[in-house]
Amino acid sequence: MMKFSNYGQSLFEVVIAVGIIGIIVFSVVALATTSIRNTTFTKNNSSATQLAQDAVEWLRGERDNDWVAFHTNAGSPIYCLDTSSWAKARACNPGEYISNTILTREVTFSGVSGNQVSATVNVYWTDSQGTHQAATSTVFTDWRSR
Repeated sequence: MMKFSNYGQSLFEVVIAVGIIGIIVFSVVALATTSIRNTTFTKNNSSATQLAQDAVEWLRGERDNDWVAFHTNAGSPIYCLDTSSWAKARACNPGEYISNTILTREVTFSGVSGNQVSATVNVYWTDSQGTHQAATSTVFTDWRSR
């Protein structure tokens, strides 16, 4: 006659333990993935905000150097600012990024009058979550004419 031992684990207990371990591992991986995605978004958003502000400062310098030239350049409604220059009086083409980034920067002028120019700087990027944007707007005036 065979005698069964009460020691050890039944198959049912092993399956339940493996299932619980699987759920824990899946949760940790999902949490790490979300954390990495959020960190990447925050880094890109910070860079985009800084680049938008840099463009505003560059525009302010251009205004201060020569209001007439600044006002004339603002006559084109949009510029692609992958560098700090007036060279691209058009919207940015796909893939036309700022050097060593995945960011695209454009400035849009509106409200151009005799002594006032409104500008909005938009910095865009696309990642696995879609297209994102950081923007800043300002109004430039010919402060020397006062």
